[in-house]
Amino acid sequence: MWSKIHGTVLAFAAIAAIGGPAVSAPNSARGCRVVHGERLPADAGSANALCSAVERAIAARAPHVRYSAEVRVLSKSALSATLVANGRTLPEQQFAVSDRNLNSKSIERFAAAMAEEVAKAAKVG
Repeated sequence: MWSKIHGTVLAFAAIAAIGGPAVSAPNSARGCRVVHGERLPADAGSANALCSAVERAIAARAPHVRYSAEVRVLSKSALSATLVANGRTLPEQQFAVSDRNLNSKSIERFAAAMAEEVAKAAKVG
């Protein structure tokens, strides 16, 4: 009896270790990912700083919404993002600064705009 239980537990552990769909948990965590963060100008901070700004803004504006954000750094003055809020993919977000490079203030404005979209989506759905 013990060997059957032990074998079953090991089988489930193996499936979990390789990320099998049988035991994958729903994506309830908040998350942010930056693509091409190396393109950010020094005044804008790092990819981690960009994600922190997004996470803070969304936590303040839509604290109970499950979301994921993939931010793409297009150039030193432009960003785009794909947002998923409560399982619903939102329209792509675009942000550009026309007269200078991105900086910490422009990153904060972008994060606030993303948070607004997540909050709107949460009210609709």
